[in-house]
Amino acid sequence: MNQGAIVEANFWINRWETNQIGFHLSAANPLLVKHFNALSLPKGSRVFLPLCGKTLDIAWLLGQGHRVVGAELVEVAIIQLFEELGVKPEVKEVGKLKLYSAPHLDIFVGDIFNIDQKTLGKVDAVYDRAALVALPEEMRKKYTTHLKTITQQAPQLLITFEYDQSLFSGPPFSVNSEEIRRHYGKGELIEVQDLPGGIRGQYPAKECAWKILG
Repeated sequence: MNQGAIVEANFWINRWETNQIGFHLSAANPLLVKHFNALSLPKGSRVFLPLCGKTLDIAWLLGQGHRVVGAELVEVAIIQLFEELGVKPEVKEVGKLKLYSAPHLDIFVGDIFNIDQKTLGKVDAVYDRAALVALPEEMRKKYTTHLKTITQQAPQLLITFEYDQSLFSGPPFSVNSEEIRRHYGKGELIEVQDLPGGIRGQYPAKECAWKILG
């Protein structure tokens, strides 16, 4: 792990350890609820959530009859996730990662760049609400290249923010449409809405939902 990645990892670990998790929503993301059907997945599909934290989007997807596989750097987030789901996980070591498992739910704890295609297994779709926007610009190309490789370019519902980055250094970071197309080649912008309260309750922002097909 390079120095920049170490600094980034320490930032997120500290946020969870000090309970500075304002990014954690108290309900499933409305854009997920509204637009997930745009991926046209049958029930039982396996959906990958990179940098998932303990998002309630997981419970929503499980409730829709899907299987969920996630990746998260901070173990305490995943301990809390299973506690809040009321499920006792099985935990085992998988290479440099830990795998927390329960029926229809697998979460890898550790550096997402240590997950390869074989370890992840087949996924039918990706839902990225918290990964791309959490990474600084110099890491986003590495991340998107890695994501496309390990998921075999599975279709994706991607949620991003757009705002004046000069007002706030992030995270979450502003990722515009030009950058999305640079990383993914193509993508359909299916909704843009004002982010309620803006970024950190201070900076006006747009929340964007993208459908990206491999």
